[in-house]
Order: sequence, then C-alpha cells, then structure tokens
Amino acid sequence: MTRIIGISMIALLAACSGGENGSVSENTDVNNEASVNEETVVDVDAATPAADREALETMRDQFAVVEMGADTSFLTDEERSVINKLNEVGELMSEIYLRQRSEANPEWRAQIEAGDADNKALLLDLFDLHFGPWDTLDHNKPFYGATPMPEGAAFYPADMTREEFEGWIAEHPEDEEAFTSGYTVIRRDGDRLVAIPYAEHYREWLEPAAALLREASEITTNESLKKFLSLRADAFLNDDYFESEMAWMDLDGPIEAAIGPYEVYTDALFGYKTAYEAFITVKNPEESAALAKYKDFLRDMEANLPVDESYKNFKRGFESPIAAAYQVHGGGDNVPGVQTIAFNLPNDERVREAKGAKKVILNNVLGAKFDRILKPMAEEVLVGEQAELLVKKYMANETLFHELAHSLGPGSITKDGEETSVSAELKELYTQTEEGKADVMGAYNILYMMERGELPVAEKESFFATYFVGLFRAMRFGINEAHGRGAAFQFSYFKEAGAVTWDEGEQKFRLDFDKLEQAISDLTRDIVIVQGDGDYDNAKAFLDKYAKLDANAEQVIGSLTHLPVDIQPVYESRL
Repeated sequence: MTRIIGISMIALLAACSGGENGSVSENTDVNNEASVNEETVVDVDAATPAADREALETMRDQFAVVEMGADTSFLTDEERSVINKLNEVGELMSEIYLRQRSEANPEWRAQIEAGDADNKALLLDLFDLHFGPWDTLDHNKPFYGATPMPEGAAFYPADMTREEFEGWIAEHPEDEEAFTSGYTVIRRDGDRLVAIPYAEHYREWLEPAAALLREASEITTNESLKKFLSLRADAFLNDDYFESEMAWMDLDGPIEAAIGPYEVYTDALFGYKTAYEAFITVKNPEESAALAKYKDFLRDMEANLPVDESYKNFKRGFESPIAAAYQVHGGGDNVPGVQTIAFNLPNDERVREAKGAKKVILNNVLGAKFDRILKPMAEEVLVGEQAELLVKKYMANETLFHELAHSLGPGSITKDGEETSVSAELKELYTQTEEGKADVMGAYNILYMMERGELPVAEKESFFATYFVGLFRAMRFGINEAHGRGAAFQFSYFKEAGAVTWDEGEQKFRLDFDKLEQAISDLTRDIVIVQGDGDYDNAKAFLDKYAKLDANAEQVIGSLTHLPVDIQPVYESRL
C-alpha cells in the first residue's frame, strides 16, 4: 500500500511490502517467549524521563486535536453493527503495532503510569500519541528514557546489524524467503537467527481479531464484504493474504475497510516487514463516482510517461477502483503520529498485476489538514501573491493522483537476467524514492489531465502553488522519514532547475511556473529511471544529492512553529 500523509503525499501510501508468506525456517525448534525476551535488549528499569515539561508541551502542541465527524446517517443498523465489530479489530491492530515498534512498550507505559512524575499525564498522552517513547516527528528521538529506537523496530533483534542479516542469508540461502518475507519476525535461537511467522508471534491478538471478523461476516448480508472478512480472518491465522487481497479489491457497498499488515515504513532497516493497521471508512457514492473517471486514464498515463518504453509497465491491472471516503475509526500503524489522508492498496505485486490497486481518499482527514495547516502555511512559504493561490481542490487532486501514480511506473523488473522488483532491489530506499515519485508523477499527470481538458488549465498556477506548499508540509515531518525525504528531493531538484528562488525582500520562496512545469517532467523521468534500473547505489547517490534542505528551507520550516504539524483525529468508538 502506500500512503499519503500530506499533500506532498505524505502517509499513504505507497510502498510495497517486501515479501510474501512467512514461515519459520525448516527444522528449527523455536521457543517464541525466549525469542521475544532475547529481542528486547532494553533496560526498562533504567528508563527515566529525558525531556522537561516545557519540551513535552511543545511536542504536544505540534498536534491539533480534532473531533472527526462523518455523515453516517445513511447506514443501516446492520452496517453499523458490522462497523462496530471492525472498530474492535482496529483496537487489536493497535495492540500488535505497539509491540511491533517495541515489545518493551507495554512495560514502559506501565512504568510511567505507576510512577509519580509531575508530568505523568503528559508523558502518557505523548506515549499514546506516538505509540512509544520516541518522537515520530523528530527522527524517533526518545522523550522518555534514553533507549534509541532500533532501525528495524521490533521486527529484528535490536542488536542485529544489516551485515549479520545478509551474512546469514548468504550462508543459509534456504532461509532467504522466510527472512525477507513481510510476515515474519526475526529472532535469535542461541547462535542462530530464525524467522517466526506473524500468525504465530502475534497469535494472542490475531485469534480474537479473526473471531471478530467472522462475527462481522455473519452479520453482513453484503456478499462481497462477507467474502473479504471471512478470507481476511483466515489470513490472520495462516499469513497467506493473497485471496483476501483479491476479495478486498472487489468490495462493493458503503463500508470500505482495510485491515491487516501492509506498510513497511516502520522497518527502516530493510523495508521488508509489514505493520498491522486498520482503516474503517464509509464511502460517499457521489464523490466516488466523480473521481472514478480518472482510473480510465491509467493506461494513457503510463503511455505518457517521459521515459523510454522499457521503463513503462503495462503488466499491472488498470481497473484500480477509486473511493472517496470518510474515516470513522483507525487502528495500528494508522493511528500514531502523522495522519494518512489517502491510501493505495494492496502492496502485493501479484494482485496489482491482476487487478491494479484501490485508491481511497479520506476526505474528512484531508479537509481538516487543509484548513488547519496547509492554507495558513502558504503565507510563510510563498510570496504574497502566490500564497493566495492555494485551493483545497488541488490538495485533493494531488492526493488522488499521488495514489494513482503508485500504480504506474516500474514494479516487477528484470535485473541481470533475473525477475525481481524495485522494492526488493532498493530495500529501505524504496519507500523514499516511491513517495517522491508518486508526488511528482502525480503532479505530472495533473498537468496531463489539463492538457486533455479533464481539468481546467486556467487553474494551473493554483495547482503549482498548492503542490509546492505541500512539500513543506511533508518536510516538517523530518527528511529522514520516507515522505519528508521524498519531498526534500523534489524541493532540491526544483531549486537546481531554477523553478524556485528565494525572495530576499519577502524572505519567502517565489515560483517560476514555466520552469516548474518543465522540472516536474524532468524529475518524473529521472526518478522512474532510478527505480526502473533497480540499482541501489545509484538510488542512494540520487538521494544523497537531492534529499536535503538549504538554509532558506530550514528558515521557513523554523517559522512554522505557530502552526500544528499535524492533527490528532478523535473518532467515536461506536456508531
């Protein structure tokens, strides 16, 4: 899936998970509890608050609490009952994801709650906001204790290095499939590394989650939803998600629920391991119908990419349903930190080649971010007359076309005569290149729609201004995070092209719209080639060159402290 958390396309959407089904290596007798204890190489008792009250309050002020309403008056009693069951599943996804970030998290939280710190309530609030003691907006720096968050979170032993993991696979090639699967955790068994299936490792929460899904499937009379929920319940217990992903693509009706292990952002070590999450949403049929026409242009968008034919991908399905939805509940990786405004799922390339991918725009989340953050941010980023150009319509359009772009360009590729994928070759760099690619390719295709008369060309400057300010919304999340890093390489590329310059008088940026249009085309070409070549070293060199900020960009970001960085939506637990 991919995910976007801002206009620059942020949170959604768009990484592909690195593996298929997980399994413990053959002939391995693994004691799961012992493995967990060996993974948790942190001293919880030694953790002490590392930030004072003022610093903690500043952190808290970065998120605006928003009561998130959604019109659900059209739902039947049956549909409400189903959604309430799914909300419970979402809470279980949160329990799993809390432990995917660190298996010490529950003990740490209990320690804070049992303590007598003057700022205990604030610490607990921040702990719950970020799903752990690390600030998700500041490169996961600890605000409680001094234990750094491992790059591989709790998917791997905290002391395991890249070299150890890759060395083990080199010596034990029979383990590669299980080790690189998106559905296993890696643990130590004596002096060995072993892969434990998610279905086994997280059984405590997956079994009741599967039971709730089956209960919901028995309530609903919607056959497509019944099939998906039943198959997803099976997948929770066997880690084989293919059939349920195919069924999810065929969902029909007002309930749009994505529940399971999807994104790989939390695995900053390799980008292999998927995180559990839940999006419980209801579709707006009229808005969805208005957006649906754009999926019919996907094949034309692929053909129109400014690259050699060898980099174009016509193997994927182009059905790609589009839904305009309102989120009514979340769970797992969807909850902490920066909020997703759209997602593009599934990530399984087999499903994408058969049916494409579904794009879901979360209109209530997007609207809250535009009003609270993006619109007022423009006054600090752009010179006066350009700041006035922002419109919510083009935040929504860039969000949609970002998600569409996740279905375009290289996916499965051939390298050195072998079939592989962009995500497998670029590893942890994949999400960084993919989020930036989806942003700029989304912009490229909005311009293409204007050329074709599907969007008004007279609004081009409004689009450019809205798109560019969105990059700063993303970069505030930190340029070590995938979306922020993707936004940073766009900013630097456009600056190098002369499409953006610094106005010394206003101390803000000024856009050259003609140069920006050309730079969008050029960057779309360059990033597609970086991905299509599947060359890790070239991708790293590209990011090292462009994924950085200059002093002026840092100054602008520093001027935004009076605005929230993101929102914290509050949903009703039951409808």
